[in-house]
Amino acid sequence: AEYMSRIKKEASANGYVETVFGRRLWLPEINAKGPRRAGAERAAINAPMQGTSADLIKMAMVAVQDWLEKEKLASRLVMQVHDELVLDVPRAEQDLVSQALPGLMCDVASLAVPLVAETGVGNNWEEAH
Repeated sequence: AEYMSRIKKEASANGYVETVFGRRLWLPEINAKGPRRAGAERAAINAPMQGTSADLIKMAMVAVQDWLEKEKLASRLVMQVHDELVLDVPRAEQDLVSQALPGLMCDVASLAVPLVAETGVGNNWEEAH
């Protein structure tokens, strides 16, 4: 309740909210009347957390891609699904990639809570879960 009250006040005063990394979400409706304001307040409450999560996965994508290129691996970053990265990894590289990915992804930021990443292996995304 304290967070929600504080973030709504900050959004109203500033016209935006920020992720942990400073990316701003502008909320032009934050000082409107009625349902438009309520929608902007809901966005203000959600955006810092969801936006920070999006920032982290983007940073992880860059770190993983840079590592794949530096190591000249045949593995390829295929897509992102929410907080997951999907890679196409040849069997010969599976152990190396499975061991390296959690560290690469978790080292993109230092937060008050630990970042945790795990790997799964399968012939498709469903099997990897």
